[in-house]
Amino acid sequence: MGLVNGLDRVAGTPGYLDPEYYLSNMLNEKSDVHNVGIVLLEIITSRPVLAKTHEKIHIAQWVRFMVANGDIKSIVDSRIKGKFDTNSVWKAVEVAIACGSSSSNKRPTMSQAVTELDECLAAELTRKKESHEMESKDSVEMMSLKFTTEMRHLA
Repeated sequence: MGLVNGLDRVAGTPGYLDPEYYLSNMLNEKSDVHNVGIVLLEIITSRPVLAKTHEKIHIAQWVRFMVANGDIKSIVDSRIKGKFDTNSVWKAVEVAIACGSSSSNKRPTMSQAVTELDECLAAELTRKKESHEMESKDSVEMMSLKFTTEMRHLA
């Protein structure tokens, strides 16, 4: 039984592998950060990593173009239909872009990315809580109005 002392090359799904690997043939901690950034972009946009077009545009390239145009609503998965805090989504997209940077020097550490994403999640949870409280308040007010109206008819 022999042990493998090293790898000749890394195999990876196109679009995910750290671009610096193609230059150095080495992976590092920031290579994982790159992959997380690409997966985050897929989750946020609900688009494949490589567009199924003739040009095969990479998701990071497409998102950077959309961000440069200030078009956050077109970036986010259309099934969400605006039910999100715009600031937290902008922040999440910025984190994903930074993580997916082609230069490892521009990528945050994994713990920095997690901290920033936790902040996005906290903002979104606050928004949902406030939205739910407003809906509950509106429901109570509507029931009160309906009750008052019905009581007037009985009087």
